[in-house]
Amino acid sequence: MTGKRTSETNPAACCFRIAPAAFSSLRWFWRALLLLAVLLRPPANAASPPPSDGQPVRYMIVVTGGELLSGAYPDGHTQFLTRTLRPLGLSCVGSMSVDDKKADIEEALRFATGKAALVIVTGGLGPTDNDVTRESLSEFTGIELREDPDVLAAMERRFQVAPEQLRPNLRRQTLVPARGTYLKNPDGTAVGLVFELADAVIVALPGPPRELQPMVRDELVPYLSRRFGTRLPGCSLMLRFVGLGQSQIDQTLKDHAPLAPDITLASQFEGGRVDFTFSLPDDTAQDRARLEALKQKILEHLGDYVYAEDETSLEERVVKLLEARGATLALAEVASGGSLAAGLSGADGVDRVLAGACVAATEEQLRRLLRVPDDQWTGSTSIAQRTQLLAHAAADAAQSQWAFAVGEARQDTSGARYVEVVFQLPDGHTESEHVGLRGAGELDRLRLTTQLLDQLRRRLRCP
Repeated sequence: MTGKRTSETNPAACCFRIAPAAFSSLRWFWRALLLLAVLLRPPANAASPPPSDGQPVRYMIVVTGGELLSGAYPDGHTQFLTRTLRPLGLSCVGSMSVDDKKADIEEALRFATGKAALVIVTGGLGPTDNDVTRESLSEFTGIELREDPDVLAAMERRFQVAPEQLRPNLRRQTLVPARGTYLKNPDGTAVGLVFELADAVIVALPGPPRELQPMVRDELVPYLSRRFGTRLPGCSLMLRFVGLGQSQIDQTLKDHAPLAPDITLASQFEGGRVDFTFSLPDDTAQDRARLEALKQKILEHLGDYVYAEDETSLEERVVKLLEARGATLALAEVASGGSLAAGLSGADGVDRVLAGACVAATEEQLRRLLRVPDDQWTGSTSIAQRTQLLAHAAADAAQSQWAFAVGEARQDTSGARYVEVVFQLPDGHTESEHVGLRGAGELDRLRLTTQLLDQLRRRLRCP
């Protein structure tokens, strides 16, 4: 028993007795039958027909890379793949991360192909010695690798050299499955690989996101649509919460909006933001009406904490609220370290609403950058007053209607850490807040950024 998996099956044995006189005529009959079978056999790289039972195609993801297991980098591929492939009606049933070792990859493939008809492997297609995914998949499937002339020609053009001048470690990236196909990669040297078996398809994608993501959108999605067909996924409802924990949301659901058995619930929490997704297996008018009724129940009890009913980010929501008011915003940041400006800068339309941002390590540095007069600064009798001066100065410098100043992190008399923040409203009035801090790490800064954006969201949505 080996770990290899092949697309061929052993024919069933059959025993019978034949009279000697019949051997001659039977011999010609079997030769003709064999010739007919050869002529009608599909080519080696032909794909088997897509499933026709109407059920979603199940797939597994295998992410390779020792750097993932050591914690050096997070796995971002699983989220991207599942979100991109869901509209095709493909159902992810699992994801695993393994080291760049043939034995580990083979073990993962053995498990994955036992769970799903489609397996997507990421990473390990590069030119280095520890890039072993290509060879591992070839050995596991029993499908040999062959140099593809088109891939070789593309590499020649990329490096502007003759084939014999290509380094061996680069040239092995032109090897593709003899039974299957490959996915073009205009952003790198490693093409994607597709190994086609009788009962499974294994796809290998390059590891770098800047190569993987365009390849999935431009090459893999069309291939999977042809190979498996497309099926409409069931309907779903996403609600994005801020300022409330998962356990509180879950308890509210149990108390006021209990879920029917056929509704699937998935949740995700990061940096003070919580996503809840409610899904039904079908997408009928009745199903959509059920989710709409569920949404209204949830909004009735938790609507104040919901900032989006789709994939809109908190930063995008703030920008849209500013746009709806025809308003602009100026930022002055110390404790948040520029994270507010950085987050907002990725939202569409930010160029129309973010009038300016100023970031410094201390309030003293910030007030110099904003040219707050010395006498006003030294004459301030409280931390809140100094933060107000920073907000006023930021609004004046950027000629903005709204301003938001974030002071330094401090400790109160009880030892609790906090930061003073000030909002300047279009009429010139200011509002101050004490925002608590848990720590000084990156996650704590992310939580702080979420809290500050939520404070801004709440003020902007008020008439």
